[in-house]
Amino acid sequence: MKQKWQNIHPLSWTIIVGTIFGRMGTTMSIPFLAIYLTQVKGASAAFAGAVIAASSLIGIAASFYGGYLSDRFGRKKIMLLSIFGWVLVFAGFALADRVWTFFLMNALNGLCRALFEPTSRALLSDVSKPETRLFVFNLRYTAINLGVVFGPLLGLYLGSSKTTLPFVIAAFIYLIYGAVLALQFRNRIVPVTETNRRIRVKDALQVTRTDRVFSITLIGSMICLFGYSHFTSTIAQYMSASPFMEDGTKLFGMMLTLNAVVVLVTQYPIVHIAKRFSPVLSLIAGNVLISISLFSLSFFHDLLLIILIVVLFTIGEVLLFSMMDILIDHIARPELKGTYFGAMGFTQLGSVIGPWAGGMLLDAFGAEKPFFIFSSLALATLCGVPFLIAAFRVMEAQKANIHSENTLNH
Repeated sequence: MKQKWQNIHPLSWTIIVGTIFGRMGTTMSIPFLAIYLTQVKGASAAFAGAVIAASSLIGIAASFYGGYLSDRFGRKKIMLLSIFGWVLVFAGFALADRVWTFFLMNALNGLCRALFEPTSRALLSDVSKPETRLFVFNLRYTAINLGVVFGPLLGLYLGSSKTTLPFVIAAFIYLIYGAVLALQFRNRIVPVTETNRRIRVKDALQVTRTDRVFSITLIGSMICLFGYSHFTSTIAQYMSASPFMEDGTKLFGMMLTLNAVVVLVTQYPIVHIAKRFSPVLSLIAGNVLISISLFSLSFFHDLLLIILIVVLFTIGEVLLFSMMDILIDHIARPELKGTYFGAMGFTQLGSVIGPWAGGMLLDAFGAEKPFFIFSSLALATLCGVPFLIAAFRVMEAQKANIHSENTLNH
């Protein structure tokens, strides 16, 4: 373990620490944006929803190109472009007066995320030794959760629903983050990624589309995220309206806190066990646990049982997100890692479709009939398992073929 800590590249530490403060800055401001727009700026609920959705939709549309551009022009340029772009975006939020400006800024926020996320993960892979990559990817996942735990609390303390001050703080955080990265690149602490200027968008799309393992994994992962998305959407709405429990809104707040705590406590023990098996098997196990958790909400309304459901759901979440990056790292061609990480952004379609589907079921059946709602969502989530099993079988067949070829050559 000590050797793993010592082998972490200086740039990896910058990204990990930057992730903590970056997510803290983002979650102290963006989650309160809809409230600020409706209560302070007088925007309609529909327009506020459109502003929030703009970031996700632009992020999904641009994620592939963010990873592709990092392969084409190098990690350095895209990393610095996205981070300093965030500085301007959050400064724009702070200075915005008209409501349409917030729509534009959040769309640009999604664009910056689409550039930064796949590029940063590809860069972590570039500078990490194979034996430490899983450890580094999971430190990044821990950093995300630490930022998300403290960010909203700071946002409440700073009054984010009534002021744009948190956006100023977020802009300053990203300015420092970008300056440190620029200094590291300038001092050549970071090996410059060899760019692949010959590859075109058409070629990159063709490679990822024809990669059978990747395509099947992409579909299975998208369905997994469909199930995961219900925690902060469908479950939140159900808890607040459920006739089976008192003060469901407060209970859901407790569930969010418990979720974050369980992630931090269980992540490394779970990963220590999961790394002995194929990453695809971890995704399958995560999908099944999330499906069971959703289905259990149809019947169980006692506090202790709800706690158990949250723990099971969170373990499923950890299995999904802690192993997804290492799976893509295994699948990706070395010269196209950014492209592969970027293409995985399409899995976020599951996070867009999930809340919509859950809302439709709530409207159709009402909170009085949770069985029809959560059994449907659990069954839909389980549909990801056959795709992941198929991906696992193809990967095992490929390994067997490579082993046979090596045996024949020797």
